[in-house]
Amino acid sequence: MSKNTQAIMGIKIGMSQIFDNDGKAIPVTVVEAGPCRVIQKKTRKNDGYEAIQVGFGDIKENRVNKPIKGHFQKANLKPLRHIKEILVENADDYEIGQEIKADIFEVGNKVDVVGTSKGKGFAGGVKRHNFARGSMGHGSKYHRRPGSLAAKGPARVFKGRKLPGRLGGERVTVQGLEIARIYPERNLVLIKGSIPGPKRGLVMIKSSVKA
Repeated sequence: MSKNTQAIMGIKIGMSQIFDNDGKAIPVTVVEAGPCRVIQKKTRKNDGYEAIQVGFGDIKENRVNKPIKGHFQKANLKPLRHIKEILVENADDYEIGQEIKADIFEVGNKVDVVGTSKGKGFAGGVKRHNFARGSMGHGSKYHRRPGSLAAKGPARVFKGRKLPGRLGGERVTVQGLEIARIYPERNLVLIKGSIPGPKRGLVMIKSSVKA
C-alpha cells in the first residue's frame, strides 16, 4: 500500500492506558480496526480518479436491499455493513476481495482519525459556544441566557450569530495522533489520546496529512 494511502475503518472500543519503558502512563483509545475488504476499484480511465471501495463489518443478508446485495454479488463477496472510498495512487495495486488489516500501520505512525462526535441534543450558548454565564448572586436574574441579539440599526439578527441549538453529531477529524501499539492478530490499534465518537462508533484511521 502506498505511503500516503494507508487507511482502514474500525470500531471505537473505548479508552485505556499503557505504560512506557519508564513506567509513565499513556492514555490510549482502543480501536478494532478491520479487516476491511476491497469491493470495487475506481480508475482514472473509467471514473476520472483513482480509488478503492472497501467494506467493513458483518451484517445479515436479509438486512441489505437489492441494489447493495447485487453490488456485493458482482464482487463475489458477502454483504458488509459499512462502505467507504479510499483515494489511492493506483487502484490496480489492489485486488477485489483483498483484505486490509491493522498491520498496514506501524507503531509511531502519525494518523488522522475521522468519526462522528457524540450527539448531545439541544444545548444553550454556555455549553455549545463556551459563553460566560452571568452573576449567580446579588439579585441577578441573568444567569445562562444569551442576552441581547439584534443590532440597534438594522433591528434584526445577523446571520451566523452564535445561539443555542443542536450540539454534536457532526463529522469530526482529529489530526496528528500517534499509534502507540498494534495487535494485528486481534485487529486492535491503540492510539494515543482521544478520538471522536461514542463507544462502538465507526471511525476511519488514515495516514496524517501533516506527516
